[in-house]
Amino acid sequence: MKRAEIIAVGTELLLGQITNTNASFLSRELAELGVYVYYHTVVGDNPTRLREAIEIAESRSDLLIFSGGLGPTEDDLTKQILAEHLGKTLAMDEFHLRKITDYFESRAVQMTENNKRQALYIDGAEVLKNDFGFACGMTLTEGAHTYFLLPGPPSEMEPMFLKYAKPLISASMNGDSTHLESLIMHFYGIGESKLAADLADLIDKQTNPTIATYASDNEVEVRITASATTKEEAQQLLKQTEQEILAIDGEFLYGYGDVTLAKLITDQLLDESITISAAESLTAGLFQAELGATTGISQVFKGGVVTYQTETKEKILHVSFETIENHGVVSAACAKEMAENVRQLYQTDVGISFTGAAGPGSLEGQAPGTVWIGLSVSGYETETYLFSFGRDRNHNRRRAVKQGFQIIRAFLAAHPDFSANRKSHE
Repeated sequence: MKRAEIIAVGTELLLGQITNTNASFLSRELAELGVYVYYHTVVGDNPTRLREAIEIAESRSDLLIFSGGLGPTEDDLTKQILAEHLGKTLAMDEFHLRKITDYFESRAVQMTENNKRQALYIDGAEVLKNDFGFACGMTLTEGAHTYFLLPGPPSEMEPMFLKYAKPLISASMNGDSTHLESLIMHFYGIGESKLAADLADLIDKQTNPTIATYASDNEVEVRITASATTKEEAQQLLKQTEQEILAIDGEFLYGYGDVTLAKLITDQLLDESITISAAESLTAGLFQAELGATTGISQVFKGGVVTYQTETKEKILHVSFETIENHGVVSAACAKEMAENVRQLYQTDVGISFTGAAGPGSLEGQAPGTVWIGLSVSGYETETYLFSFGRDRNHNRRRAVKQGFQIIRAFLAAHPDFSANRKSHE
């Protein structure tokens, strides 16, 4: 079984100027091949520290995959330092050199000499073609170690890995049939600590598959990873553990894989032709922005309003003066009228509203994070929901939006015949 280490090179990563998305991509792809990634290393553009990182990685890993440091500038040092470490020289790859020179000639721009550095590779290595950039990748094996050098930009690294590097790694497995499969489960409405406590017995006895919980953006992910000699066996192990988890906290599960709660609901609205409108105060259009992220949503999203001030709630949404005077804008009564009136305004099946005190200060005596959400559905009594999120301003706003989608999800789950009944009356 190969043990892999991913070494990301670039001071900008250490400074937090960019996020190391390459490591997560490579880890996922290597897992599919049955290659275990035990370490992620990030090292700056420093020759001494890069040499140290290589030596440490060689002491504990068979496969070393580098991303970054293959560009034209003086601080792009990955292949130079690795070549020195291995006692090798650099050679020029004619294909990539011609690609670089053709680019500058076609634009009638003078090419600086340092651009040629991108076409250099470690002598004896196999060159990996860069279909979307200029810096060539490469791979070589020396003794017990195999090295892959890939460019840093994800738009270049990912296609190079998938098209050229991954097949080579797969072929080098020498019949090793160990297969890794993962399943990601998304839970909403339960905290990570509670979910982990509920699954404690499963987690404590885990061997294969393994179970891990992760706090995400106002939700929790559970990742199950199984190892087996075939894909089918690994998937069966995943299925068994999945069913055990569902038996404990299945009521909070909303989806799998890359799905988001917002995408899940917008897709359902589209699939069932359920029209929707929204009235937002504290969320200031965030809910409608989430709707708008789905292609084709205009088929069901007729529109909405942002009524941030009390005056616009009265003039645009026709929330009554009496409601605001007697109950305030942070109230069930206001949320109810906002939801009902926006649904009537746009003549939709569903109207949803958001009002509250985002923070950091209180509003109408209500604590920061106090949120009312109203849901008005054609043919049903309007419901209002009170939440106390109590965090920073933008967290409260994002949490309110996600809670809004959860409220719609819960309604549709509780009324599976809603779409059919609605269409029968049209």
